Amino acid sequence: MPTFDTRDHVRLAYEDYGTGSPIVFVASWVLSADMWEYQVPHLVEQGYRCILMDRRGHGRSDRPAAGYDIDSLADDLAELIALLDLRDVTLVGHSAGGNEVARYLSRHGEDRVARVAFISSTLPYLELTDDNPEGVPEAACEVLVDAMRVDRPKWFADRAQGFFATHLGNTVSPALIDLTMRQCLSAAPWATIAFWRAAFHNDGRPDLRRITVPVLILHGAADQSTPAELTGRRTAKLVPHAVYKEYPTGGHGMYITHAAQLNADLVEFVKG
Repeated sequence: MPTFDTRDHVRLAYEDYGTGSPIVFVASWVLSADMWEYQVPHLVEQGYRCILMDRRGHGRSDRPAAGYDIDSLADDLAELIALLDLRDVTLVGHSAGGNEVARYLSRHGEDRVARVAFISSTLPYLELTDDNPEGVPEAACEVLVDAMRVDRPKWFADRAQGFFATHLGNTVSPALIDLTMRQCLSAAPWATIAFWRAAFHNDGRPDLRRITVPVLILHGAADQSTPAELTGRRTAKLVPHAVYKEYPTGGHGMYITHAAQLNADLVEFVKG
């Protein structure tokens, strides 16, 4: 698996498959490149090049003590794109990975990017503030942190069914649920909390307002992790030229439960 060293000497792992127009996948909070196993083979077979990176503290990358703020993570993404000299890129970010995608565009520009897709994103802004009355109180952020410090595996296990919205008939085997939970727990405990806090406090509204390239927003109406009314629908209003699609039975893990539909929407978007 190839790696590269960042400006602050952190070694990051990435994967590179296929040829053609490049699609760069940015994983969710606590998940790594492995989460995209239901997208990459299909897209490579459609003639696209797929690049996936394990962010710092995740997967097979180094586990430093610092650099989990959104600016630094966006800079890591920029270093990979520059290293591979990628052009005409489609950036795809899931959940908190959408923060990195939006910040990359804000900090590094759109010269290398043709379009972006936000899937189940935490954007635009989770924290309750005077100018964000729809947000979540700071205390809720720290309740989550406290729970993970007591029993991190239990916190993820308690939310497994809701992650996939199985109560709506989405079929996910116990083995696949177990695999996803193990992938979540593979992130460094330090990175798990540091990146969560960074994403929770990140105000992505200025970043979204600057985007001029085509945007696709895919969200699940049954997403318990990032409710559509707090995230996806609001993001669509901030990016009026975006295409917004909401899956009625989609949960946060719809990249698995609705993989065929999601893949078709991505291919249609990239071709368009």
